[in-house]
Amino acid sequence: MKILIVDDHPIFRDGISALLLQDASDAVVLQAGSGAEALMLVKKHADVDVVLLDLMLPDMGDLQAITVFAEIRPELPVIMLSSSEDPRDARSAFAHGALGYVPKSSSRYALLSAIKLALNGELYVPALVLDTDADARATAADPEEEGGKLLTQRQIEVLRLIDDGCPNKKIATGLGLSEKTVKAHITAIFKMLKVVNRTQAAAAGRKAGLI
Repeated sequence: MKILIVDDHPIFRDGISALLLQDASDAVVLQAGSGAEALMLVKKHADVDVVLLDLMLPDMGDLQAITVFAEIRPELPVIMLSSSEDPRDARSAFAHGALGYVPKSSSRYALLSAIKLALNGELYVPALVLDTDADARATAADPEEEGGKLLTQRQIEVLRLIDDGCPNKKIATGLGLSEKTVKAHITAIFKMLKVVNRTQAAAAGRKAGLI
């Protein structure tokens, strides 16, 4: 597994790197101190599996970096690391395409869980959002009105297999796709249906009559 840490504070990057290597000694950790350096590394290392990205970079603030990463490698999972615990910042990160939002005050287990979920094409939503975003959950969109119209036929096929409880590897084999492509489809499904996990996606799909 190859992980890219992007933060303008070297001590913070070194700390996260040490934590990741402690949990997975075979991991390869790359570091970048700016958005420009990070983009260079992503272009150079096509096998980067996930990016841990600071919310506010000196040269690419306000979530600009996520958009640029998506243009280069749309299937690459990006997890935001931030000192902000404002649920609005987390929702904005998800709206821009992040698969996780981890406050810097979180435990190592939260970060590791976020990485695991992102690599599986799922969202990691911090407790600060789940605990304070009841209104957003209540209006988590009507999938029949929005997502059902926007999902492609291939995404509907993936959604049906999600409903069957199939893991990504089995979905990939069954549809003749790579696992990274499956993850990209799942990410798109979550966004279109405005859900945060596979169970919710399947439920929304059934409600919309897609599966």
